[in-house]
Amino acid sequence: MTSFDEQPRMSRRGFLTAGAGAVAAGAFAGAWTPAFAVPAGSLGSLGSLGSSGPVEPLPTPPDFPEGINLFQQAYQNWSKEIMLDATWVCSPKTPDDVVRLVNWAHENGYKVRPRGAMHGWTPLTVVHDSNVEKVILADTMAHLDSVEVNPSGSPATVTAGAGASIESICAELEKHNLGWANLPAPGVLSVAGALAVDAHGAALPADGEAPVPGNTFGSLSNLITELTAVVWDGEKYALRTYQRNDPAITPMLTNLGRCFLTSVTMQAGPNVRQRCQSYTNIPWEELFAPKGAEGRTFEKFIAESGRAEAIWYPFTEKPWMKVWSVAPTKPPQSKEVTKPYNYTFSDNLPEWVTDMLGEITSGSPSIAPAFGRAMYAVTSDGLTFTNTRDIWGWSKDVQFYIKATTMRLTEGGGAVITSRANIATVIYDFTQWFNERMEFYRSQGKYPLNGPVEIRCCGLDQAADVLVPSAGPPTISAVRPRPDQPDWDVAIWLNVLGVPGTPGMFEFYQEMEQWMRSHYNDGNATFRPEWSKGWAFGPDPYTDPDIIANKMPATYREGVPASENWDTALARFNEIDPHRIFTNDFMDQLLP
Repeated sequence: MTSFDEQPRMSRRGFLTAGAGAVAAGAFAGAWTPAFAVPAGSLGSLGSLGSSGPVEPLPTPPDFPEGINLFQQAYQNWSKEIMLDATWVCSPKTPDDVVRLVNWAHENGYKVRPRGAMHGWTPLTVVHDSNVEKVILADTMAHLDSVEVNPSGSPATVTAGAGASIESICAELEKHNLGWANLPAPGVLSVAGALAVDAHGAALPADGEAPVPGNTFGSLSNLITELTAVVWDGEKYALRTYQRNDPAITPMLTNLGRCFLTSVTMQAGPNVRQRCQSYTNIPWEELFAPKGAEGRTFEKFIAESGRAEAIWYPFTEKPWMKVWSVAPTKPPQSKEVTKPYNYTFSDNLPEWVTDMLGEITSGSPSIAPAFGRAMYAVTSDGLTFTNTRDIWGWSKDVQFYIKATTMRLTEGGGAVITSRANIATVIYDFTQWFNERMEFYRSQGKYPLNGPVEIRCCGLDQAADVLVPSAGPPTISAVRPRPDQPDWDVAIWLNVLGVPGTPGMFEFYQEMEQWMRSHYNDGNATFRPEWSKGWAFGPDPYTDPDIIANKMPATYREGVPASENWDTALARFNEIDPHRIFTNDFMDQLLP
């Protein structure tokens, strides 16, 4: 095995060109996007637009609506597993532009897919290697990014355009002493994109902690009080605004991109100061110990603080454990931070570490144990050198930590919906199973996984969190409560990451998914995939026909009323978009 001091040298430029996916390339409107936009009407090949050299331009859409910029651009999702050399992209400036675009698409046989930050894995926007000649991606982040706060409302609210980033919304809320206490790690997400897949944070209330009005421990979708979308009115597509008490809104709160939101209004609560402490000295078997065990356990951190995340690098003994707690005043030993993304070491990896990623993708998966130890060393030393083991600041400044330059990995797993009393048991069972399987494969000289295990908890989309009259929770949110299991009040997110292209990785994900579906399937828990991550693993992700056609829909029929389940959501999507403008080949399988 190669030692840390004897890493084969590979230039950073060479590594990026190889597509290992560690660092972003290009920025546009504050979010990572592919570069080389070529305006419609340009002649000849598109030069370096594509990932594999010059490509021929797509046929120009006929009579495209005036005043909406149209250009061709490559498409890459977060892990670079969905890549298209050329797509048609437009940048509507107003909601009325979106209406004109959609009606034009209906008249000319085109599809329209909203495009946000592209920070996702699932082929909900476009499908890898699909025919996109008659698909228009509508970039919402270029212009549809307005943010307006109403601090005097009851509740206080913020209204944002579909392309406003979560970070920009939180920054505007902060000016009015408002905020959201439960946030996803990447602030770059567009709000409509985050809501489409019920984005969530890693937060539960600590034992005895009183709820803060305006906030939720569930998904961001549960904060919506009103939304505006482009829907079919019987004669044409038009804008329509829905209130939270309208039964028609519930499928749209988490919609997978099956409808086009142009703006959303969301409730907010008082902004809070939080402390985040990082630990890298707790053995995994102590941290992930069974229910009631002594020591520094995940269960105890949740009881004391409610907010925690473990990042367990492969083949290492001590995870990176982050623990957030509400702290109105700065603890003397904490470092005050005034901006997000404070773990700079995870965004700027040393070249010898990125070289190891290059080795993995070029056919040396056995380097995985060394890579795990390297990532642990970078994290532990980085926390010390940057003085970020104990930080304190506003909620967004301590919760946002993933940005465009963070290492890009494939991800599989999902949520175990269960009771708070069952947290330790769920985590213990999973980590024991995972460790046994990794050691089994290592004994055979196989290393199908080389990224960390990530473990987080959050609450469900509880009705009590909504401060306006409500028709109910998001219909197909992964954290929708089960009325037949009222004691189930938490979602435990169990995700495993890997370097794209690693041999045997998808087979391992398939084995893991099948185990999770069977193990967490009784009166104590159920399993739901995470919409934005990898699921339905066959030879590739999203290819198991039984999960797509049967098991996934069943997940949203079990334990919920027949009047508000997967089937009613599907009917609603087809009602507001009967001509299937907002679909693609994969969506046609999942939501026919």
